[in-house]
Amino acid sequence: MSSSAALEWKFSQVFGEQSPGEKVDDVDFISAVEFESRGDYLVAGDHGGRIILFERTDGTNLHPRKELEHMDYPATVHPRYFYKTEFQSHELEFDYLKSLEIGEKINKLRFCATPNNSLFILSTNDRTIKLWKVSECKVKRVKEMELSPNVSSENALLSGKSFVAGLNESSIQNGYHLEWIDKKPRSVSPAPEEGPNTIFNVGESSVARCRRVYAHAHDYNINSISNNSDGETFISADDLRINLWNMEVSNRCFNIVDLKPLDMEDLIDYCNLLAYSSSRGFIRLVDMRQSALCDQNAKILLDHEARGSRSFFTEIIASISDIKFAKDGRHILSRDYMNLKLWDLHMESSPIAIFKINEYLRPKLSVLYNHDAIFDKFECCISRDGHHFASGSYSNIFKVFSHDGGQDDGITLEASRNPNRVSHCRTATRTAGLLGSFACGLNRRGHDNTGSDASDEIPCNLKSKLIHLAWHPTTSLIACATKCSLYMYYA
Repeated sequence: MSSSAALEWKFSQVFGEQSPGEKVDDVDFISAVEFESRGDYLVAGDHGGRIILFERTDGTNLHPRKELEHMDYPATVHPRYFYKTEFQSHELEFDYLKSLEIGEKINKLRFCATPNNSLFILSTNDRTIKLWKVSECKVKRVKEMELSPNVSSENALLSGKSFVAGLNESSIQNGYHLEWIDKKPRSVSPAPEEGPNTIFNVGESSVARCRRVYAHAHDYNINSISNNSDGETFISADDLRINLWNMEVSNRCFNIVDLKPLDMEDLIDYCNLLAYSSSRGFIRLVDMRQSALCDQNAKILLDHEARGSRSFFTEIIASISDIKFAKDGRHILSRDYMNLKLWDLHMESSPIAIFKINEYLRPKLSVLYNHDAIFDKFECCISRDGHHFASGSYSNIFKVFSHDGGQDDGITLEASRNPNRVSHCRTATRTAGLLGSFACGLNRRGHDNTGSDASDEIPCNLKSKLIHLAWHPTTSLIACATKCSLYMYYA
């Protein structure tokens, strides 16, 4: 199978799966997902300001060594992860100068270069960026207890247990007890024959410490952070500005892009990463080698073919919510409300491929506007070889596309234990409801849905939206988050 051929996706595992009818608090909704550069770790952040870390385990001991030696093909096992640790990254704050409440929701997460065995993670909410160090340490406890003959064995047992009580309890401060907490490795309890003043090992534990706090540099909500390959600097972008930071300096930064006009009524543009875009669908690329102040764009990518008839919603749906650079450095993947677009930096006039995702909702733009759903910002992800792309939609649906291969309308998957359930609806009639219609490829290229249905009914579940996705850096594995659940699929 060629690298650009369509992939067959299968369910891998899930953490925090929601039971039917179970009510989940908003603070437990996942808001960010990120893989470590080698894929050894996966991190997720939620609306409650918590960071949950997972470690990779490939099951390398599934085959004995002698059996592996006699195999004429390599034993391939898709990556699997287990719960490692979690910690509270951000708390609810209040800016008294601006009378503004700052939520604890994690907006973005990024892994940094690791000079040793520790992990370094950048996390941000709307205003404050933090650098966390996660390291392994051996936990020891000193048991100071002299048993008296007058003390009953039951009391002695309770006293002994009191020294290790709470080691396996969750440190969650925001209610909902996540499923993956129950999968934490159990600590080693002390042997009963240990005497008084005995030091014993409880086990290994992961400890998270905040190393830096980068605050008071953004007046608007931080949308993204991106660390540099030099391991020393990173950038942060809000709605109007992009700042350059040094990892070791937390009290000052360098502003490289400032789009704030003198009069806020003249505001047109907003920022997204170092390549920033406008609400009219422009992608502006800057070259820091030409100027330290990146206020002049070096190149503009614009889809001229899409500049047809205009309406009130034209600029809203053209607004770009996410950008990903391919590993080859030549291609860019962008996501607006309706479509995924693949750009070649040598072709500025139009994208080289357009993958339709929400096109079936075009007749319902006015209803979506009334529900504020038209402002939802979906993320996108791209495989390491640059041939496969994925992005989410409503009703817990996401699509995977292949460049120069596979089906024209992509593979439709549902974030559940049976991801291909909606794909099997392709043989159903096009009037069989949302999942059947969406999966069967309504509004394929060159086809417009101009139905006469003028009702306010939305043909999808707007509350079950799949926004956050991440592609494994070395293999075909996608992690996607919907509400409090984290699903993984391999191909």
